[in-house]
Amino acid sequence: MKHQPASTVLEDRNQESQEMDATESCCSALIFIISCFLLVITFPFSLCVCLKMVQEYERAVIFRLGRIKQGGAVGPGLFFIIPCMDSITTVDLRTVSIDIPPQEILTKDSVTVSVDAVVYYKIMNPMAAVCNVEDYAKSTKLLASTTLRTILGTKTMAEILTDRDHIAEEIMLPLDKATDPWGIKVERVEVKDCRLPQQLQRAMAAEAEADREARAKVRAAEGEQKAARALKEASDVISESPNALQLRYLQTLTQISAEKNSTIVFPLPIDFLSQLVNNRNS
Repeated sequence: MKHQPASTVLEDRNQESQEMDATESCCSALIFIISCFLLVITFPFSLCVCLKMVQEYERAVIFRLGRIKQGGAVGPGLFFIIPCMDSITTVDLRTVSIDIPPQEILTKDSVTVSVDAVVYYKIMNPMAAVCNVEDYAKSTKLLASTTLRTILGTKTMAEILTDRDHIAEEIMLPLDKATDPWGIKVERVEVKDCRLPQQLQRAMAAEAEADREARAKVRAAEGEQKAARALKEASDVISESPNALQLRYLQTLTQISAEKNSTIVFPLPIDFLSQLVNNRNS
């Protein structure tokens, strides 16, 4: 079996493409003439079909006989289409938020957690969002779910609970890079909630309670130590003067009688009375 030269094959392909272009041009011209005829005989009712409008935050991608119309996306405002030839796809340019459902993730330290997040994105290139991906919203949501599982699988449970801002940034960068060919800009990713198993929650609660009790005992011991040191210093000061203890005793009785009006019977030291008698005799 003989092989044809490469130049002959290229010439055959060029000839076939030229024939297809000529056929397509003839069909396009025929459809255009029929559409214009219908528009003329149905005027002005045909304006309801020919005139389209998109809002300020929208863009319309026009396909004419299956091909993208030259000039790219149109809008905002009014524009004219040809029935039977043009079909339009409207794209919203506002920021869209998608809720990633809870994902069961096995962390680096072998703990199963359930994490959900929110992704905010907007379309920067309507042509790429329509032509390069079938359903950009669904594709972005699925890609965000897989990226979330991939990134969090390399983190420990403590990192997920305490370092959410850094984790959200790590998720956003590869997600934005992957959606760039679709004309989508990922603006923000937020890790919304992290749910732990009930057994692990009880274990962590018991551990936290034990830590608090240990700190409370240490604080109480430190307080008793400081109180004992203060009492020792006070006793040293009182021991320097024999009457200081008696004066402190009377001061305590004064405080008790001020709080509750009652009769208080207390023993009076003989040494104190003897000192008073000696002072009077002198």
